[in-house]
This record gives sequence, structure tokens and C-alpha cells, in this order.
Amino acid sequence: MNWQPLRDSLKGDLYTDETHRRLYATDASAYRELPLAVVIPEGKEDLITLVKFASVNNSSLIPRTAGTSLAGQVVGGGIVVDLSKNYNQIIEVNAEEGYAWVEPGIVRDDLNKHLAVYGFFFAPETSTANRAMIGGMIGNNSCGSNSVVYGSTREHLLEVETILADGSETWFGPMDTGEFLNRCNGLSTTGLLHNNIYFETREMLKDETNQKEIVEQFPKADIPRRNTGYALDMLLRHEPFVENGTPFNFCSLIAGSEGTLCMVTKAKIKLTPLPPNNKRLVCIHSATIDDSLKANLVALKYAPSACELMDDYILQATKRNPMYRALRFFVEGDPEAILVVELNGETPEEADQKVTDLISDLKSEGRGYAYPVIQGEQIKSVWNLRKAGLGLLSNVPGDAKAAPVIEDTAVDVQDLPAYIEEFNQILQKHGLYSVHYAHAGSGELHLRPILNLKTAEGQKQFRIIAEEIASLVKKYKGSLSGEHGDGRLRGEFIPQMVGEHNYELIKQMKQIWDPQNIFNPGKIVNTPPMDSSLRYEKDQETREFDTMFDFSENQGILRSAELCNGSGDCRKSELSGGTMCPSYMATRNEKETTRARANILREMLTRSDKANPFAHEEIKEVMDLCLSCKGCSSECPSNVDMAKLKAEWQYQYYQEKGVPTRAKRIAHFSKSMKLASKAPWAYDLVFGNSVTGNLAKSIAGFAKERSMPELAKKPLKHWLNKEFRPEKKEKRVYFYCDEFTNYNDAEIGKKAVLLLDKLGYEVTFVDHPDCGRPQLSKGLLDEAKELAEANVKLFADIVSEEVPLVGIEPSAILTFRDEFIGLTRGELQEKARNLAKYAFTIEEFLAREIDRGHIKAEQFTEVQKLIKVHGHCHQKSLSSMTPTKKILSLPKNFEVHMIPSGCCGMAGSFGYEKEHYELSMQIGELVLFPTVRKQPEEVIIAASGTSCRHQIKDGTGRKALHVVEILLSVLR
Repeated sequence: MNWQPLRDSLKGDLYTDETHRRLYATDASAYRELPLAVVIPEGKEDLITLVKFASVNNSSLIPRTAGTSLAGQVVGGGIVVDLSKNYNQIIEVNAEEGYAWVEPGIVRDDLNKHLAVYGFFFAPETSTANRAMIGGMIGNNSCGSNSVVYGSTREHLLEVETILADGSETWFGPMDTGEFLNRCNGLSTTGLLHNNIYFETREMLKDETNQKEIVEQFPKADIPRRNTGYALDMLLRHEPFVENGTPFNFCSLIAGSEGTLCMVTKAKIKLTPLPPNNKRLVCIHSATIDDSLKANLVALKYAPSACELMDDYILQATKRNPMYRALRFFVEGDPEAILVVELNGETPEEADQKVTDLISDLKSEGRGYAYPVIQGEQIKSVWNLRKAGLGLLSNVPGDAKAAPVIEDTAVDVQDLPAYIEEFNQILQKHGLYSVHYAHAGSGELHLRPILNLKTAEGQKQFRIIAEEIASLVKKYKGSLSGEHGDGRLRGEFIPQMVGEHNYELIKQMKQIWDPQNIFNPGKIVNTPPMDSSLRYEKDQETREFDTMFDFSENQGILRSAELCNGSGDCRKSELSGGTMCPSYMATRNEKETTRARANILREMLTRSDKANPFAHEEIKEVMDLCLSCKGCSSECPSNVDMAKLKAEWQYQYYQEKGVPTRAKRIAHFSKSMKLASKAPWAYDLVFGNSVTGNLAKSIAGFAKERSMPELAKKPLKHWLNKEFRPEKKEKRVYFYCDEFTNYNDAEIGKKAVLLLDKLGYEVTFVDHPDCGRPQLSKGLLDEAKELAEANVKLFADIVSEEVPLVGIEPSAILTFRDEFIGLTRGELQEKARNLAKYAFTIEEFLAREIDRGHIKAEQFTEVQKLIKVHGHCHQKSLSSMTPTKKILSLPKNFEVHMIPSGCCGMAGSFGYEKEHYELSMQIGELVLFPTVRKQPEEVIIAASGTSCRHQIKDGTGRKALHVVEILLSVLR
């Protein structure tokens, strides 16, 4: 196809390259199909151009926002139209009338942060709400845990502006019968297609035979979650098809149509007043799934705002992720299921009374064995654990995973216990087990059988289970799709679910709206077989590779990449907090997500015929803007550790391509600094003026705008070996002098040692190898491995719980907890695992000593200070910021605020490199820089990372202090 005319006429970007096509070939479903192209449109004119181009060229358009669909809605062979980057504005908020106009790419949670100022929120809440976008929620008619109160997106969609299949711009919204009939008769319409949509819909729905078939064959009317096919049954509830019905509104049809009827450019949504915040969670622990579902029926009597289930499979998966492991604080024992019931009241007393009555009722009915009650800030933690369910299901080692095949069935909530019993009998007949989680209160559990879709047998089971469960759902007159839509997965079964007659009406409706089949073909109607175009081929071989890092926990590097199931947790914005993924937060490009990097690795390691598939330039292109922040290693519920995967990829890539000169320079930072330290005046002379400094930076491949790190007058190791004389004390620590502290931050290192000394600790230093962080950052894993082994051999037998190893640079000391374990093998690896328990950041160590009563507030002055703290990425990922807050809060008049920043943007050498400097500063501008600039001079800015302090200085002109500098300054 000749793409040049289209490229010339678009304001936005058109990609036809192999890389982008592969990145957009999957979503969060089991499907994979390469699109023809990817377009990032810039304005409405681009969308009209695309519709006309598709019409002339017999092509199709696949509207896409976050790409988290579970049924393959945005997977197809047409042109993917990614609306997430440039269609993300809140156009209008009308608090008086309770509505807002928004674009389809606005993130649901980001929208609600804006609406909260007005006292409102957009009520439908998906588990992906921190990255799910309104356009996708409209397409799938999304709902979520609170649907027992607020229903689905359909009930909150008031009006839309769209582009139809003929390229015309059109409005749809509520209208009285007179206006509806005018439009059917060609009045008040914007063209022949618009007129035909109204006329043909009226002709279809006024037919009594059609009405009878729709009422009898569609899912039960009282099932709130109903997304099977087009919502013809909802249109029948409008006037003029029912007397005293609601005003006719095509939004009822557009919601849930999966982008197959038109392209939504703007949406008018209903705003809901924020409810009183007197929430309580009752976490009902049950020994069986059946007991939990019957407890659900008891709970529904108390008008809960949510009833959400987590089964044992989910709960066990939470143990494998460090971030989610910390959220298990309310779990008692090993329940087979926990039903989380959210109760609210106009007053705290009313909420408490509901809790008391519910627990009393449960006990009298013999339901559950434990009922912990959660309130306040901890509520968010419980819901975060529940929302992580989808991602957590992917972090199970091996190829057998909880498969998205029948995860969206909904029945009448009163039928749910009986339905689940029969459901499990069907699975048991096939020797399978299902995961059970999510929306018990609405009659919908997400049910995922454990299947290996890499095998022919697994794919056969994929189809058989879908067929048998479809029949079971029909028996209960339920909906095969409750909230995730039909897509490619369930479209094949729509004739069975609603009857052949109604399916013909659904096909007719598609033809009325989209005569040329431009919009998202193969979804809902004329769907390909549900077991075609799967992500994995039948009996697909999983290629094995000899790697420097030990990936055996996930059975190899390829399976480590395959942990990513596409749930898109890495697409959240800076407004949601967290670190993952800083380059995406700044660019909003899919290519810069952790998901994209995992996808390109999986694609190339699976499908390449090269002897060294790591040596593909496509992987290099997608990995380029990964900062190795390690945010994904804790925030990704699937445990995708992209920093580790990137380092391994770099190493393997260099085996064929060779190591670039700049990478060698950065990796050998310590050697350069050692040389410079012999003549620090020469270093200062070169970088002390712009002429020679810019020339040196240019030669090194660094940005001229970036300041260079200061060189200490003498390395810290010189002071430790020659000048520092520790006194013998009962309490001892080993001090780890990393290469950054040694050559650049020697004064901070001295203050750390003096602080420990004055607090009563004998600080011991033994000369040790470098930490290897520079080598790790550039993929020189053979050198990093040598350093890891040398460090482990040196410290393994001298460090213990009582005499730990303490470091002040998070990225350095935390290599003991992370990379050193992955780079060692056998007995040495076991020693590394043991050593990791006793290697602490100085914040962790001091916080531990506070807990032991060894450090007290009385040891510090009572001077008043306000401190704003930025956390190092590795600290947040591999440790916690809690110890930092604890130790800085110890002095009596210290007030400590955590800056809700993600990565600072520097990330070691990343922010120095000339091609990365601009992005580095954009990342800093998201949250960190503006927050620091707002602070008065007397406010202390704290940052433990050397890169973070450097970035804050370059980005704001403010000097950030390490916590040891702050504490030493107020020590009595």
C-alpha cells in the first residue's frame, strides 16, 4: 500500500515500521495480529482523513486508547488509531448541571482527581482505572467493583460527538419522540448515513417479532452487567418503543459497541456527587468458594458499595510480589477466599452499625471464619491488592497461566452459587482448575482456568471450555460478557447467546452504521474463530538462552518477558504516583512502556531466526528510553523486571555488535575518577569553563547543558584508611564506600561515618571492590559479575544481623539485594542471598535501630525544620521510603513531607547522554522540579541518591541534602 499520500495529509504520526506494528499487535488478551499501520492522530481532521482513506483503500480502523482490552478488541489487521496521546483533554466541567465534556484519551482516575475539586466523580471504576481511558470504557461499557451502586459506563454516558463511516461529524444524545421521528424522516440529520441510521433502527425495533425475540433471548433484564452483542434490548427501553420510556438515545448502543459503529471524538458524561467518606471494609474469610458466595448474598442485604472476591490462587500470587506482599496485612491464615465488602454511611456511626449487623448476621448464618474490619488509609491498600489480580495471575512461573477465556460471565446474583458449582464441575471434568475473583456483588466472578496456550492441547481446551461455559451461561440466561466485551473472544458465541434471529439483527445494525466495514471489523459480528490468531502458536517452542543473570526463577529470560500480560499498569500518569514508567509518563508513547519493551523482547526472542536474536535493532530502539529505574520490579504486578532484562539484552547485543566507546567510558567511571583524583585541579580546569567543558562533554557524548559531577578533593577511602580512627564500641557496622561516594560525595560519606560514630556505632571499613552499578547500567555484565562475586566472597562471612553492612548510595548498596544474587550461582549465590539480608541502606539501618531503642529523639536538638523528601527509584523499588520518613521524623520538631515524585529523570548516566538530556528534564518537570521550586528557601530538600541531588541542582538550582547531612547537623 502506498502510505505517502496519507502521511502527507496527516498532522499526526503514521508508523508502518515493523517495530510499531509488533508493539500494537497485542493488548491484554490472548490474541496477536500485526496491524497494517499505527497512527497517532493530532486532531479531528486526521480522523476524518483516516476514515476517507480506509474507505478508498478498502482498509479498516481500530480505535485504541490504553490497549488493556481482555477480549482482543484492539487487535486486528487494520490501521490502529491510538487516541491516548493527543485526545486526552477535559473540555468542560459543569458542576451546576452535573456533567463534563471529555476526550476519549483522558484517564479515568486523572479525570476524577480534577473532578474532586468540584465535589464530583465519574463513577464507573475498572480495576485498571489508573490507566483505563474514557474512550475504552465507552467501547467496552466498563464498570467495576462499585457497579452494585453505580452500574456501568452506559448509565453515565449522556451524549457523544462522533465521526461516522462516511466521514461526517455527528452528535448523538437524548431526544424526545418528535425529534427522533424527525431524524428518521431525514430532518435534523447531517447526511444520508446519519438519516439512515435513525430510519433503519426504527424499522428494526418497531417490528413486533423483533421486539419479542429481543426480550425473550437477550440476557435477563435484571442482570446489571450485560455486554453481549449490541444493546438492542437497551434501545427498546426508550421511547417510542415503550410507552413512558426514557428519551431515545443512541449512546445506549454506542456504549459497548467496541468502536465498531463510529469514532467517538468527545463524550458528555454524567457526574456523581462524591459519597460521604465513612467507608468500612469487612474482609470475610471463607474456607470454600461456595461459603464465600453465600456470604455475598448475606452482605447484599446491607446495601454495600462493593462486594469483591479474591480466591486462594490470587492470594498466593500476592506472596510472590514484594509490593503486594506488603498489602496482605489483613489476611488471617490461608483462606480459600476472601470477600471484601465495602459499607458506607452518612455518619461514621451508621457505617459502624452496618458493620456490626453484617458480622452478626454472617455468624448466625455460619458464613466465614474471620471478619477483619479495615478503615481509613488502609482501605486503599486492600483495594490495590484486589485490583492487582489480573497482573498477579501472570507472575506464576511456567507456561500454564490463568487464561482469559471465560473470565467475564455474569448471571443473576441469586443464581451465582449454583452457577459456580456447575461451572467448577465442568472444569473438573476436564481436569482443570479456575481462579475466582472480582465482582461477586454483581453476579460476575472473573473465572480463569489454568491453561498452557503454547500447546495444542491447551488451545483445544481453550475452545472446549468456551463452548461448554457458553451453554451453561445460556442455561442461566446470563451474559457471556459482563464488562469486558465480546471482541474476538466471545463474538463467535453471540448467535448461541441471543439466538440466530437476534444475531441477524445485530449484523444488520453493523451494516446500517458501517456499510463498508471500516470500524474495527471482526469484533462482535463476523468474528474469526475464537482460537485463531492467538499470541502463541500451537506447540510453540520456548527458546532457551545462556544468560549472565539467573532467570531460573521464571524458567529463563524469555518466560521472564512473557510475564507481561498487557494489563498496562506501566501506562499510568504521574498523577497516579509511583515510579513506573518514567519515560512513558513524559512522552505518553506506547513505545516507552514496560509493556512495549516486554513485547519486543518476546517477539524477537520467539520469532527471530537469527542465531543471536538479541542483536535486533528493533529491540535497541524500544529499549533506548528505559531508565532502568526498577520501578517495574515492584509496581508491575506481573513482576516484569525490565532493568534486569535490559541489562541482559545489552550484554547479549554487545556480543555481536561490540561495546560502544561511550558505554565503556561510563562503565569504567571508577577508573576515570581514580585518574582524575590524582590531579583534581586538572578536572576542575577542564570542566570549570564552558569552552573546554563543552568540548570534553561533546567528545564524551554528554549534553553540554548538563553540569558535571564535582570531584572530591580526596577520595573518601583515603580518609577512611588514613585519617579516620574509630573507637572500639559494643555496636558495630561495616561501611560500604561505593565509587560515587568515594570520588564525588566524599564529604557526605564522611558525615555518614561521623553520624554513625556519634550515635554509638563502631564503623569498620575494609577495602572492597566497586559495586558494579556503572557496568550494570551499560550491560557489561561479565565485569559486573566479577565484582559481584568478589564482594560476596569478601563480605559473606564477616557481615551478620548484629554487624551489618551499611551504605549511603541506594543504587550501590541495593545491588547486594538484587543484582549480586542474579549474577552469582551455586554456593556463592546462596551466600549472596544470605548476605542480602544484612546489607542495609543507612536509612533502613537507622530505622531498625530506632525500633530497637538504640537511637532516641533526645539525641537530637529540637530545632524546627520542614523537610521535603524525594525518594531514589531503587529505594522505592527494592526497599521502602518508610525508613526515611521514620528517621527524619525522629527529631521532635521535624515535619517531613514525601514529594509524590517518581523517577527524577537522571538515572545514572541517562541524564548526561546528549540524546537523552531533554527527556531527562521532562521527567523531572512532571512532579519533582515544580514541587521543589515552590518551596521557600528555609525548607530542606532531601534526596539520598547522588543522581537525584545532581538532577535537582541542574533542574531547579536548589541543593538537596542526603539524610545523613540533615541528621548530623541537628545531633546534640
